[in-house]
Amino acid sequence: MTTVEVNFDGLIGPTHHYGGLSAGNLASVGHRHAISSPRKAALQGLAKMKRVADMGIPQAFLPPHPRPDLSFLSSHGFTGSPGEIITAAHKERPDLLSIAYSASAMWTANAATVSPSSDCADGRVHFTPANLQTMPHRALEAEHTTKTLRAIFHDSNHFVVHDPLPGVAETSDEGAANHTRFCREYHSPGVELFVYGRDGDDGADQRYPARQTRAACEEIASAHGLVPDRCVFARQHPWAIDAGVFHNDVISVGNQALHLVHEFAFADQERVLAELAERFGPGLQQIVVRDEELKLADAVQSYFFNSQLLQTGPQQMLLICPIECSENAAANRLVANLLRGDNPIFDCQFVDLRESMQNGGGPACLRLRVVLTKEERAALPSGVFLTEDRYHQLCNWVRRHYRDRLAVEDLADASLVDEVAVAMHELNQMLGF
Repeated sequence: MTTVEVNFDGLIGPTHHYGGLSAGNLASVGHRHAISSPRKAALQGLAKMKRVADMGIPQAFLPPHPRPDLSFLSSHGFTGSPGEIITAAHKERPDLLSIAYSASAMWTANAATVSPSSDCADGRVHFTPANLQTMPHRALEAEHTTKTLRAIFHDSNHFVVHDPLPGVAETSDEGAANHTRFCREYHSPGVELFVYGRDGDDGADQRYPARQTRAACEEIASAHGLVPDRCVFARQHPWAIDAGVFHNDVISVGNQALHLVHEFAFADQERVLAELAERFGPGLQQIVVRDEELKLADAVQSYFFNSQLLQTGPQQMLLICPIECSENAAANRLVANLLRGDNPIFDCQFVDLRESMQNGGGPACLRLRVVLTKEERAALPSGVFLTEDRYHQLCNWVRRHYRDRLAVEDLADASLVDEVAVAMHELNQMLGF
């Protein structure tokens, strides 16, 4: 197989904590100021990566962002040495300190929107890093994500890493969490589904913020050189957003010619599914999960649709579900019905990602999907791929440097700054970044 989908997972950083920073993300808000375990979180994420790699599916990773973001704190008037900045911020604005320490870049489904070379007019893979401007802790990520992607996808013969869209409300962009590509084979031209929560000023009266705009989706499609009649634009159902579906990957998932979608995913669902079918042509299987099968509340609690749908062979797919799906009766029944049904899913594996899940991100949140030809893959630095040796190196690195317990109050500990700096220096030397 010369063209494959590579999963780039976010390596969970040493400052993973429950800040409750993400309005509309019920898990994040619900676990606000609980005690986290950065060590357990990172090892759980690595175990999931290893599981995928062991199936023969190419698995890579993106390193954590440097934290705390002292420049962010400085921009809010805190000055002095790192220790003095941390102490003052904790005393006066602990909310800003939590933002500066956020490890949310681990959810690489929000890192960028990616279009493979077979879809783009210039025959190169295009990336647009997300500006994530809706949430202050996530808006910090755009600049560093852009630098990281340009360091990895550096060969301009094969890759284009655009600047993020302007970080303003009109072009609010959340990356691949609101984007799905359908194709017959990975090397074939695809149909790209762009999902948005608001168009202009509509949606302002919703309970939770609609994070993606149609204007952002259209600008990305144009910048990537996509054929207009191979793009579909769909608005999220307002009910879903207000039920805690802050990104489309919490309510639908697709791979190649299979689309699993909740009946309340899109505001104009009948049109969206018909347009996808028309633009794809024969062979697209769209399985609509009725609300009576899986209530919106159960979809959000279990994160069923945030499962990874992996291609393991011709017409053969595997679901990697969060372990919460095995504990939710409705989600568990849905998995069983899919395994018995007439579709490419032949197996399901449940993974323990509780540390990430409690902060609002499941298996699909942790990965960015990048379709690459053999030549494009060869142009990447080998150090980003998860081999057996690299897996053990990273696990040992985590055990050496990560705290087993981190409360929000611990962010005031000035020694945490030095701990993280030492850890990141060692990681950068290991990776050659």
